Amino acid sequence: MTLIDKIESAYLKKSLPEIRPGDTIRIFVKVTEGNRERLQAFEGIVLRKSGGGNRETITVRKISFGCGVERIFPLHSPVVDRIELITRGKVNRARLYYLRDLSGRAARVSGEETYREEIGNGKSFAEAEEADEPDNQPDNTSPTREAAEHAASSR
Repeated sequence: MTLIDKIESAYLKKSLPEIRPGDTIRIFVKVTEGNRERLQAFEGIVLRKSGGGNRETITVRKISFGCGVERIFPLHSPVVDRIELITRGKVNRARLYYLRDLSGRAARVSGEETYREEIGNGKSFAEAEEADEPDNQPDNTSPTREAAEHAASSR
């Protein structure tokens, strides 16, 4: 490991998801407007990954109001707040430039339909890296199967 690699390793995000070309992702980017800062979501298909280490980037394409929009995101930049993996695409290429010429149903990538993984449990990368231990709080938002069966049988 060279001196440059040691210095750059301090700036790498540790909670990045496994992103591959063909995946549909939602990236939350910090946008500064005047003196306010907000998060803006960009959802699309990953066309390619390039670079490595601190310079790793992904190209994401989406269709916005009938016009194709591509953005290149540096993964380890502090501007990227968090990444949600919506669907895992199944492709046989590393560069999906052929999607630029396709539209409609032809531009779809086959893959798992209901896969959704939010990295950092809805937290930004900074918050996820600070909290090394997982949340031990029980999830009371959805009833368990036994509770639902008991409620159905008591009616």
